[in-house]
Amino acid sequence: MDQKAILMKILLLGSNGQLGKELERQLSEVGTLEAFSRSLLDITNYKLVKDTVGLINPNIIINAAAYTAVDKAEDDQEKAYAINSDAVANLAQIAKTEDALLIHYSTDYVFDGTKPTPYLESDLTKPINVYGASKLAGEQAITKVNCKHLIFRTTWIIGKDGPNFAKTIIRLASERSRLDIISDQLGVPTSPSLIAKVTVDAIQAKKKKREWPKGIYHLAPRGVSSWYEIAQTLLNFAKHYHIQQNFSVKVIQAIATEDYPTAAKRPLNSQLDTNKISMQLSFKLPYWKEDFLAVTKEILEDFRQNET
Repeated sequence: MDQKAILMKILLLGSNGQLGKELERQLSEVGTLEAFSRSLLDITNYKLVKDTVGLINPNIIINAAAYTAVDKAEDDQEKAYAINSDAVANLAQIAKTEDALLIHYSTDYVFDGTKPTPYLESDLTKPINVYGASKLAGEQAITKVNCKHLIFRTTWIIGKDGPNFAKTIIRLASERSRLDIISDQLGVPTSPSLIAKVTVDAIQAKKKKREWPKGIYHLAPRGVSSWYEIAQTLLNFAKHYHIQQNFSVKVIQAIATEDYPTAAKRPLNSQLDTNKISMQLSFKLPYWKEDFLAVTKEILEDFRQNET
């Protein structure tokens, strides 16, 4: 072992979500890990979190806990802000008191989506829904406290654990003959595996005393896509797994956002410029299809096993 490396003690919050589960899998390789699901440690319980951090005394606090029900948040603002903002402010203060690095995850929804090109970390934030506003408030709370921190803004998380767009498409493809998919929202799917890999890379740099500068980083695969293209890619890949015979879908129709009204507005442009984070990483961010198809393979394998 590198004698110059720092031994890491890591506290992971929100280990039961699709991102948290992948973080727990990968973080066990880089240090002593204490992982807590929401049922074990509610991040809105300030005293419990403070006491837990004091007991574990971690070098790094990783917050994967979040309120992510975008549409539901429109009518559940108090809970969304309690988890995404108030609890995050408390975590930042605790991290500062304990001199721990806080790693936190945010979203492209802090932007309004009107910019024609990918968003920079320095671009003006202007959320158009409650979820985005609550996540922005969490970011602002961290920067105000000014603890040691890394904030990773990411986009369109799709993984093998938990509900997500890919699993919904597979289910609907087996139930319906036609799917109407939005084609004018631009972005890329990001796997929990990639987010966890980047997180591990940042921690490894810290272990070797080459810490990333604190601040906000955009984290997403390279390229650009749409929900429509993602759905097509997913179903085309299903042919290689010989699963398409289980599908009823015959037509995949591209539609506009305005033709599919939702409680919460979505930004039309969710592209994130990743040049800043690429300067820090020890590896090259993958193209979105490479990242997505690795996840798709796992999801389709689970689907095939459940069908047999």
